[in-house]
Amino acid sequence: MVSLKDISARCGVSVATVSKALNDHKDVSAATKEKLLKVARDMGYFPNSQARALKTKRTYNLGVMFLDAADSGLTHEFFAKILNSFKTEAENSGYDITFINKGLGVRKMTTYEHCKYRNVDGVIIACTDFTDPDVYEVVNGDIPVVTIDHIFDCTTAVLSDNFAGVTALVEHVCGKGHKDLAFIQGNKSAVAEKRLTGFYKAGRSKGLEIDPEFVISGDYHNPDLTYKYTVQLLRSRKKPTCIFLPDDYSAIGAYNAAHDLGLEVGRDISMVGYDGISYSQFLSPKLTTYRQDTESIGRVAARRLIELIENPQTTFKEVINISGELIEGNSVAEII
Repeated sequence: MVSLKDISARCGVSVATVSKALNDHKDVSAATKEKLLKVARDMGYFPNSQARALKTKRTYNLGVMFLDAADSGLTHEFFAKILNSFKTEAENSGYDITFINKGLGVRKMTTYEHCKYRNVDGVIIACTDFTDPDVYEVVNGDIPVVTIDHIFDCTTAVLSDNFAGVTALVEHVCGKGHKDLAFIQGNKSAVAEKRLTGFYKAGRSKGLEIDPEFVISGDYHNPDLTYKYTVQLLRSRKKPTCIFLPDDYSAIGAYNAAHDLGLEVGRDISMVGYDGISYSQFLSPKLTTYRQDTESIGRVAARRLIELIENPQTTFKEVINISGELIEGNSVAEII
């Protein structure tokens, strides 16, 4: 492995001069810096991460807290895309990422202790139980934190604009003539509450009376439970004309329920999803949904976390809403 001493011997300068040039110190001339940087690149030099950490007090390593309640992990397309965007932005800024959890092999420790063990510079928290005391320990610790789709008073949060998304879907459905709307909610969370509030408020603005029996507490990323509740709605005395599903993945269960009851989605019963995952456009008929901007969510989360790490005194904590877009499929019939 190439060392600073090797570069200094090649260039005929001191190790201290090489170190200053590579760390962009002002007391080394621009010409010397350029020469030494070129030699370092040509020789395949990479700084030792441990040595750099001792010097800069940073590891250039970001922790990722990611625990999907549905146990789908990185196969969960929505969060996988967010994390991929986060990873790309972090790497472009010179940072690595490490997944943080409770424990290390057989050794048990809290998530916060794991963060300290890995010596991460900051943490992103996504797709987890935000009521878990383990999460609160990290949030209230001394490590910079950015959350995704959840707001704590003491952290920066990057959110998909769930209120605007559901509002757009309600307006689209009502524009097709629908008045009897049902809503299968995701598991209890800030995201689910925001979407439900948007559903009620947008419905009220259209002069709709939402039947309480048409609002059901369900679960995200759970086709089986969505199947059960879709059957329940379709067998009710007064049937809805359109069902708002927890997410696109759960639409599998809803579509199967309609099929098993002899109904055709987009003709006999209308449905809309949420997330805009690629899978939704392979359903038949294509699902009308609201696509969340996963690329922007991940990128902005990485940038804000790095700003908190590198410029803590000039970076304030904030809530950032990221807009998405409605994707019109063929799952909503027009009522004349």
